[in-house]
Amino acid sequence: MPDTRAVAPAPIPAPSKAPVALPAPDPLKPGTMNPTIDPHQHPFRIANFRAYWLSRFAGTIAVSAMSIVIGWQVYNLARETMDIRQAAFMLGMIGFAQFVPLFLLTPITGLVADSFDRRWIVRGPTTLLVLTAATLWLLTWSGHLTLGALFAAAVAFGVARAFSGPAYSALAPNLVPRAVLPTAIAISSIAWQVGTIAGPSVGGLLYAIHPEVAYGVATLLFLVALVFMFLIGPVAQPAAQTDHRPLARIIEGFTYVRRNRLVLATITLDLFAVLLAGATSLLPVYARDILHVGSQGLGVLAAGMGIGAAVTAIWFSIRPMSRNVGVKMLVAVIVFGIAILTFGVATPIVELIGLTPGTIAGFPIHPAFVLSLFALIVAGGADMISVYVRQSLIQLHTPDVMRGRVSAVSQLTISASNELGEFESGVMASLLGPVGAVVFGGVGAIAVTIGWARLFPELGAAKTFDPPEILETEPQHGEAKP
Repeated sequence: MPDTRAVAPAPIPAPSKAPVALPAPDPLKPGTMNPTIDPHQHPFRIANFRAYWLSRFAGTIAVSAMSIVIGWQVYNLARETMDIRQAAFMLGMIGFAQFVPLFLLTPITGLVADSFDRRWIVRGPTTLLVLTAATLWLLTWSGHLTLGALFAAAVAFGVARAFSGPAYSALAPNLVPRAVLPTAIAISSIAWQVGTIAGPSVGGLLYAIHPEVAYGVATLLFLVALVFMFLIGPVAQPAAQTDHRPLARIIEGFTYVRRNRLVLATITLDLFAVLLAGATSLLPVYARDILHVGSQGLGVLAAGMGIGAAVTAIWFSIRPMSRNVGVKMLVAVIVFGIAILTFGVATPIVELIGLTPGTIAGFPIHPAFVLSLFALIVAGGADMISVYVRQSLIQLHTPDVMRGRVSAVSQLTISASNELGEFESGVMASLLGPVGAVVFGGVGAIAVTIGWARLFPELGAAKTFDPPEILETEPQHGEAKP
């Protein structure tokens, strides 16, 4: 599942390392942080957190928007010389190109996020993203865009996200008092989740206006993200551990995830369910060759999941989830699988029922397109619920001293489910055709969820977001015990 979600307030354990005392004259002035501010004020009243949230939101929308635009351009260029299945395979290879640097670098970048200033770890990759987006804008404008340039951009995206992802996730808890940390995690999660789901919608609609517009807006959004990250002043961060070798500390992140069965279950459920049901990577195929709606239709289809995610996020902002969170996550993943399955077979369903195209207020209405859009809206809402719960459980069940490395493990699985899922969808589409690939993925996601509910009863037993008391115990020799 692409990533989404938010959390209900829950008591948070104190960090295992004492934060560094930092001078800060004015908590409402950008570039400063005051550890003595009112511990119960809303996170948005804290200038550093406001800048962080705006940076993450702008950057996430830009990355997600460019992903759909790059996919559309790769498919269009490939279709000039290839058939549908071969072009779909090229779409999968774009996902693979992003996954390889993420896979190779993420274990290291988690340690980096726990050892160095997390603000600078984000600033560097964001600068790379600005340059990449600007280069694609120039190549598109000049008419010199090639498949090679798009694949190079995908690799650059993978490198940038490998470093910025863990640092972004681990930075939020360092910006606010402990008492409002649950709210801060929820709001930070919303920025990333909504940006991830809504970004493709923005990218598709901008591309329908003109390809250069999409890349131009993405470049500006990356610049906005970079500016706000520079507005964040000095922040407290747990002292880096010095009693372990780097390799041992990297392994600790994976060891913590393996030993904490709830964290392991939530991470791996997303890995396998979304790895199979990564049907959104095939939207360009559906828009061009199955539904025949072109780039305009692609923008609307991409907006479907964004609509579902936004509505769900608004609902949770009014009525936060607080009970039976594990069961609700499992149900949401099953609904996601059903929605993806429905999207895949929308055209056969319409033909079976015998519905024919019509018009409403003079606008042509294609039943298969409408059903596909509805299925994606439902999938986006279900995805938001799932990620809302998953990210909240992971963040709240991880000590701060381990949060960068555990976030890196989580990002690695998210990347495997998203980018590697795109590769899987492309390969399956080349073997089974695009419809067969989507059907296979939807059924697989449902089967995996049922299996995980049995294999990890901890998921269904998770009633609230409350972290276990063990997190309040300082890890011995840097080892966080679940």
